[in-house]
Amino acid sequence: MKSIFRFLALAVASTLLVVLTNCAPSQNSDVTSNSSPANNSSPAATSTHHSSSAKDKININTAILSDLDKLEAKLGVPALSNKIQASRPYGSPDELVSKKVIAQEQFDQIKDMVTVEDIVLTGEAKDVDYMSKLGLMKGHLLVAKELLDAQLPKQAEPHIGHPVEEIYVDVEDQLNERKVPEFKKTLISLQDLVKSNSKDTKVATNFEQSMQSVDQAIQALPEQERQSPQFVLQVINELLDAANSEYGAAIANGKIAAVIEYQDSRGFVNYADTLLGQISDPLKKSNPEAQKAIADSMTQLKTAWPSAQAPPKPVMTPDQVSQLIKTIEQNAQKVLKS
Repeated sequence: MKSIFRFLALAVASTLLVVLTNCAPSQNSDVTSNSSPANNSSPAATSTHHSSSAKDKININTAILSDLDKLEAKLGVPALSNKIQASRPYGSPDELVSKKVIAQEQFDQIKDMVTVEDIVLTGEAKDVDYMSKLGLMKGHLLVAKELLDAQLPKQAEPHIGHPVEEIYVDVEDQLNERKVPEFKKTLISLQDLVKSNSKDTKVATNFEQSMQSVDQAIQALPEQERQSPQFVLQVINELLDAANSEYGAAIANGKIAAVIEYQDSRGFVNYADTLLGQISDPLKKSNPEAQKAIADSMTQLKTAWPSAQAPPKPVMTPDQVSQLIKTIEQNAQKVLKS
């Protein structure tokens, strides 16, 4: 009988040790998730823990349109991103249903993709997020320039507006932290000028200033990171992820139903391709097979956007675009793991 009690005591002790070990927070994570309902009624309502997957979730209270478009593409609901924004704030993800933004059946499809937690990034993950957001700005401006050159200022204006209206505020704290000179007014000035008089000779000058300001913000990152294939590939993956969701939101019933999203995705892919060119040589030396696979897939991917002006019908389906992007990401992972 004593041996049985001794066995039970050891079993209980072992179970407690496993539970305590599993509950211990990770000390090496670059992601901290702060769970805070929108009403922030009391400090007791906030919990902090580390999660390796938290950064992959979309905060429906704070996410920019490019992130919300992932939900729109997943569900195939036109203008869902704007509907989500209009019904903020949310105390919990399931308020998407109670506020009649989407139906319960739709929520069940995306519930693992959304959160109301504030995700705090640190270390390299924070730097990747920072450069990715600036890369989205660059993508918007690149496609805006194409449209301005094509004498289409009304189509260009939203792409000049998006960096200042939805992205700048999301990265402003990091800009201040990195002591980057404020350039929000430069972007606003360019947008106002394009709205009022797109033929003004100042447009070209202001546009160049805007691009230089974003480049200057990127240069606030350590040079070693900006030249590292491993770091830049993570940024490329983020840009292509955004492009994938934008393209999916643009196509409906085999047609380009949302031209702005089509143009957004073109800008993001083009800037991702520019970044890929900057790391091509070191990538060839370190991992030639992955470099070739990524470059070949990128070349194919770019054909989905023959020009900034949307073609009569899509060149590729969303599934075809997704597959090429998946191939690029899989080969990028080979480099990241090497």
